[in-house]
Order: sequence, then C-alpha cells, then structure tokens
Amino acid sequence: MKSNAMLKAEAKEALQGRWKEAVLLNLIPTVISILVALIFLALIAVPAYFLFNSDMVQSATSNFNTEVNLGGSGAPSFAGGIIATLFSVGISWTFLDVLRRQKMTIEPLKDAFRGFQAPYGIGIVVIYLLTAIFTFLWSLLFIIPGIIKSYAYSQAYFIYYDEYRETGVAPSYRDSITKSRQLMDGHKGRLFLLDLSFIGWHIVCLFTLGIGYLWLTPYISTTKAAFYDSL
Repeated sequence: MKSNAMLKAEAKEALQGRWKEAVLLNLIPTVISILVALIFLALIAVPAYFLFNSDMVQSATSNFNTEVNLGGSGAPSFAGGIIATLFSVGISWTFLDVLRRQKMTIEPLKDAFRGFQAPYGIGIVVIYLLTAIFTFLWSLLFIIPGIIKSYAYSQAYFIYYDEYRETGVAPSYRDSITKSRQLMDGHKGRLFLLDLSFIGWHIVCLFTLGIGYLWLTPYISTTKAAFYDSL
C-alpha cells in the first residue's frame, strides 16, 4: 500500500497542467447550487412578501409557517444530498480516469455531469440511499460504528464504476457496497489518516473564505482516487 505522501504526489502529477480545468470542474456544481438557491429564494420570497404583509391572512398563516419552518427542511436537504453526490461521484470518476491515463483531458462542462448520465445515475442514487440507511442503522448503536462503516462503504462508487465499465452490465448495488467493505478491511484507518492529513489545508481554505477549496477539492478527490487505485 502506498504511503499518503506517495498518493498525494501521484495526485499532483495527475493534475499537473490540468489545474485550470480541475478548478472549473469543481466550480460548475458550486455555481449551479448558488443559482438554484437564488431561484428558489426568489420563488419563495416574492409570494411571501405579499402574503406576510397582509394583516388579513397573517394570523391565519402563522401556525402553518411555524410547522413548515420546523419540519419542512428535510426533503430539500435530502434531495440536495443526492444531487451533491451525483456531482461529486462523477467528478471523482473523472479524476480516476485522469490518474490512470485513460483520460488525457478534463472537459469541465461535460465531466461535471457524468454522474447524472445513464447508465450510472441510478446506480449512484441507489448506492447513496443504501449506504445512508446502513450507516444510520450502525449509528444507532453509537456514533463511532457509523463513522467506521462510512469508511467501509467509501469505495462502493469506484467499484460500481469499474465493474460496469469492465463488464458492460450494471453490477449489484449491494455487491458494490459489500466489495467496498471487503476491500477496506484493514485499510479504514489508512483512509482516516489520509483525511486528517488535509486538516492544515482546510484551515488555510477557511482563511480564504472558502475560495481555496476550488483547488483543494480536486486535490483531495484525486488523492482519494489514487488511494482506491492503490487498493
């Protein structure tokens, strides 16, 4: 198994000469998320302005709005998690292909949406749902087992992608998760330490008001692709 330093060096080598495209690749989901949030805010804010400034309906709607504020955020956040996963998984596959030299150029506008394309999109969503359920159930025992299992399932998307490309047939979603658990046996601590090794960079990015993540995110994604490839 390669050391963290070797994995990071491999990631830097893969990104050399491609940093501009890598940054744009990660910028696209961010811009889309901001635009969607602004559109959603506009659709809610304009009717709400007229609604809440009406003395005739204000008292009648106050209880309703309290219920919406207390319990209505679950579905949007859940949907947001799925969309974010579709973006991040597709992007991580792009970096894996670049790392393996199976893809020589990054095409930001195309590669950002790889996770949404057939036949992979359904697989990503189902694996996301299954791993979320399994991790939640383990978390009921205590927080730590849930964290351990999240690391055990972390390679499922890569395994699903590789097997689909090799066979041309969609592999079993649960098999991909099971194989990830087997592949990570004895290596969960290594991935945890790899995550910890980026703490300094996370702190630096916070001082840049998050702008630094445009460079850090592809660096981390490519390093984790190298981790999987090494396994």
